[in-house]
Amino acid sequence: MLELGISKLALIGAVALVVIGPEKLPRVARTVGTLLGKAQRYVNDVKAEVNRSMELDELRKMKDTVESAARDVEQSIRTEAEGVKQQLEGESLPFTPLETPPDYPQYKHPRKNWRLKQGATPQWYKARNGVRTKALSGAARVARYRPHKIN
Repeated sequence: MLELGISKLALIGAVALVVIGPEKLPRVARTVGTLLGKAQRYVNDVKAEVNRSMELDELRKMKDTVESAARDVEQSIRTEAEGVKQQLEGESLPFTPLETPPDYPQYKHPRKNWRLKQGATPQWYKARNGVRTKALSGAARVARYRPHKIN
């Protein structure tokens, strides 16, 4: 690679000032700066693409190793299961039939109306002390306590 030191950059700047001239030098410097920026972005994109492809290859290799390990485990489990199955078929164990469970009494609902709110105060106490046990709507209360006309 080219090694650009301060002395070489100063020499290039002096030659550019003489060749291009002081009027066009800022515009040329801006153009060169934008071209260098584009080149750097392009190089960074290429590097990132190469890194992604390398990571993708590594992931594929890892996937292949995991799949082969899974196949090996599956095959070993199948062979063990076949061995156990052959052992069970080869041996004639005297199996006893399962005992039937004892007959438990069937669930019986307590026949409570769960929708009714049950208070802690007994009804006989409420009746003796004159506590209202039934709620009336406003219209029913007016109809009940409205004075009757006597004809």
